[in-house]
Amino acid sequence: MTDPFAASEAKMSAAGVASPAIASFLRLLGLVRAGDTGMIPEADITPVAGLPDADELDADPPPRDVLDATVIIKLNGGLGTSMGMDRAKSLLVVKDGLSFLDIIVRQCLAMRARHGVRLPLVLMNSFRTRDDSLAVLSGYPELASDVDADFLQHKVPKVRADDLMPVQWDRDRSMEWCPPGHGDLYAAVVTSGMLETLRDRGYRYAFVSNADNLGATLDERILAWFAREGMPFLMEAADRTEADRKGGHLAHTADGRLVLRESAQCPGGDVEAFSDVKRHRYFNTNTLWLDLDALAGVLEANDGIVPLPLIRNEKTVDPTDAESPAVYQLETAMGAAISTFDGAGAIRVPRTRFAPVKTTNDLLGLWSDGYVLSEGYRVVVNPERPAESGTLFVDLDPASYRYVSSLEERFPAGAPSLVACRRFVVRGDVRFGGGVVVRGDVEVDADSCGGMVPDGTVLDGA
Repeated sequence: MTDPFAASEAKMSAAGVASPAIASFLRLLGLVRAGDTGMIPEADITPVAGLPDADELDADPPPRDVLDATVIIKLNGGLGTSMGMDRAKSLLVVKDGLSFLDIIVRQCLAMRARHGVRLPLVLMNSFRTRDDSLAVLSGYPELASDVDADFLQHKVPKVRADDLMPVQWDRDRSMEWCPPGHGDLYAAVVTSGMLETLRDRGYRYAFVSNADNLGATLDERILAWFAREGMPFLMEAADRTEADRKGGHLAHTADGRLVLRESAQCPGGDVEAFSDVKRHRYFNTNTLWLDLDALAGVLEANDGIVPLPLIRNEKTVDPTDAESPAVYQLETAMGAAISTFDGAGAIRVPRTRFAPVKTTNDLLGLWSDGYVLSEGYRVVVNPERPAESGTLFVDLDPASYRYVSSLEERFPAGAPSLVACRRFVVRGDVRFGGGVVVRGDVEVDADSCGGMVPDGTVLDGA
């Protein structure tokens, strides 16, 4: 077979991938074949000058019927491989002996109890995260609702960069496949039957966020505003800082629509403008609000798919082997649907709603007393943290602390006290005893301390 479209369709069908997901992939493949690189040049967009501010919304909660018509969807397909994990990242213990998933479940149950509403929790799992995650949910029988607890994301073939044929890699056939990006949400919620079930049972609004972002809790003020305004799609966006220079940002197209531009969609000559956080002020937190009726309308108008912009990532089939065949991974971002829904909008939210755990730096901060679980199982900055301390910054030597297991070995008694710490930097391989207190700006060097910080040490860099 020499036709890349027929070959990809046959491969996906044989693997049990549903028809809408196949159609969505073939559409992206067609864009690549037509010469579309997925790039969004700076000349084609204009910066977003301002957004409505969540902090200025009315404090009135949504009507009970609106909250009762809402579902929480958490993207739960990640394995945390960058931190040395080989199972669902959401099972990682992050605070007070509780995992991401434990905290998410308890947040949902607390809100249900407070308002007396249904409020289902639904996970978008991958094949590798499903069993472990559902096992955790089974420990909360009171969480059961009138819809299934999860649905599965799809997988798509990597295609050769030279002829767009699905790649073959006999050394490890699993490397022939890749995730389709979180834009797969729209195909997966359809092929699983979840969208139809939700709408049949009276659910109208979906709050969607990443499972590893504990800052993304259901904000009643935003829900009330979203429903009252009759918006089909709403993205939560936050102010970009220098730390966000490489992340995707919002912009306007020539016709005034909002568009999301990811780093992989930025031409080389536009990198400086892309990285200018004063020019492009807002980044996508990957937290969305969807009107499920509007989503069904977009799907009906586009033959069962949401026509998302292409993201073409250039890789090798084996990421660890630079000599392995060059491939394209064709992906989409769920936030990119902002340019697909007529009347879609974005809202500025505080940085506290964007607190993902991507590295062990983030994890140690969360383990520490710099953060606490508040009422309703919300993870918040410790109220005892001095205002002048600002945002906690942790930077651990990646050679020694990259993996969760390495972090646990070097902090066997748990995280040090960081409630009064501004900046905590560790260089080299250092083991920390129990009861260590870090204040102000502190840098620990393995050569200077002999690789050990004893029990009860107070490191004061004020």
